[in-house]
Amino acid sequence: MKIEYRNLFTHFIFTVIHREPLITEQSRERIEKYITGISNHNDSLMYAIYANPEHVHFLVSRSPKLSEEDLASIIAESSEQFIVKEGLCRKEFKWQSSASAFSVSKSDVDKVCKYILNQKEHHKKISYQEECDVFLKFYLDRIQKK
Repeated sequence: MKIEYRNLFTHFIFTVIHREPLITEQSRERIEKYITGISNHNDSLMYAIYANPEHVHFLVSRSPKLSEEDLASIIAESSEQFIVKEGLCRKEFKWQSSASAFSVSKSDVDKVCKYILNQKEHHKKISYQEECDVFLKFYLDRIQKK
């Protein structure tokens, strides 16, 4: 059955292998544009993206033809090849073998976009490890309340 309307918002977080800060400010915009292009090419609309030195956040309205895992794999493999081919990092670049994907309700899209686009300021106050801990606690608390 063809799906005419979709509301499949997913907040992805990709992490550089060993959490090394390999994404430079000079390469950040090219990486963001490339990931956006791959998303769009796969019928998934990019709402917000920000590439930090050791991780990338992005929010997409995902195509119903692709699972979160399918889309994450396509973007990770393609962007990794692009980053290496273009020499955008001073060391060999790889993403970790797993990523995070969080379902986002339509009512929270604006809030998540602001959060993603404010990453530079956000990480002046909280480290990536602390952020991971907060995410896990938040989602585990929600699961346990059910």
